[in-house]
Amino acid sequence: MRLLRSARLLLLALLVSLVPASSYAGVFISVGFAPPMLPVYDQPPCPEPGLMWTPGYWAYGPDGYYWVPGAWVPAPYDGALWTPGYWGWGDDLYMWHPGYWGDHVGYYGGVNYGFGYMGIGFAGGMWRGHNFFYNSAIMNVDRGRFHNNMYEDRTIINNTTIINNNHVSFSGGRGGIQHQPRPEERMADHDRHMGGTQSQMQHENAARSDRSFYFKNNGGHPSTTAVSRPMSGGQNSRMQGGASSGARQGQQNNQNQQRNSQVQQQQNQQRNSQVQQQQQNQQRNNQVQQNQQRNQNQQIQNQQRSNQVQQQNNQNQQRNQQQQQRNQQQNQQRSTQQQSRPAQQSQPAAHQQSAPQQKAAPKSESHEKEK
Repeated sequence: MRLLRSARLLLLALLVSLVPASSYAGVFISVGFAPPMLPVYDQPPCPEPGLMWTPGYWAYGPDGYYWVPGAWVPAPYDGALWTPGYWGWGDDLYMWHPGYWGDHVGYYGGVNYGFGYMGIGFAGGMWRGHNFFYNSAIMNVDRGRFHNNMYEDRTIINNTTIINNNHVSFSGGRGGIQHQPRPEERMADHDRHMGGTQSQMQHENAARSDRSFYFKNNGGHPSTTAVSRPMSGGQNSRMQGGASSGARQGQQNNQNQQRNSQVQQQQNQQRNSQVQQQQQNQQRNNQVQQNQQRNQNQQIQNQQRSNQVQQQNNQNQQRNQQQQQRNQQQNQQRSTQQQSRPAQQSQPAAHQQSAPQQKAAPKSESHEKEK
């Protein structure tokens, strides 16, 4: 059994020696023993706006594990986010899962690399349109130069941090980080993934070719743990992004300054166009609000007129009802009076007819006397 495992490890070592920058090329490396602990280091300041931080990690080469320093690198496209690679335990082996670029930060084993990669997602910044904004609560950025591209949010740090006091560099297995992917980490599974850029591949190759980065030579404490810019190989590879001497470096600095100036001009133009667009949008919004206010005022006036008309109609209706009631009462009184008049007229007539009969009686008596 041991012979079979030894043969497997020897074959893997040969594959690693034949395939440079294998983690970015998408080759999954398996090793029979755990990677070293993550070294503790400080993040170098971001050299210029628009760069993304990629944390350092332990890769595996022909002489075992070697440290790839963390570095600030340009994103391959607007909106790109880096998901760091990680070592995961499975089938009695430690397997390397390469990092990649995508629209979301995916699962990286819950390994707390620091500086935004706290074990879950990324808390170091976010894209807003074509510009990347840095979370100054955790990223090392110059507040004077980055004041237009920074914010501060400590809550997201607390919500995405997995405690890793022992600086464990692998997920699963005995002594490893025990973290299952969350739904938001699974979102990246549906994104279009892109491997490391050419500068990242050169950076890893430079570390791979430098014997001082190997664990067997530094005991897990490399002298260079992070750099400002990706290393490109050669004896001065660890000085990339820092001060150096020589005409070649001076030319490179001039070219970088020119690029930075062009990038700054483009960013300023984009900001100006964005500001103009925002002003136009604000004017349109103000006009819309004014029109809405006019419409509301007109509706209120119409409602008031309608209420006044309704009140006037109600008053007229009340007057008509009162007038009808008066007319009905007057008609009833007239009818009552007309009915009472014939009765009063019939009583005197009867009295007049009875009176002559009473006077006629004496005449008959006198006539009898004459007889």
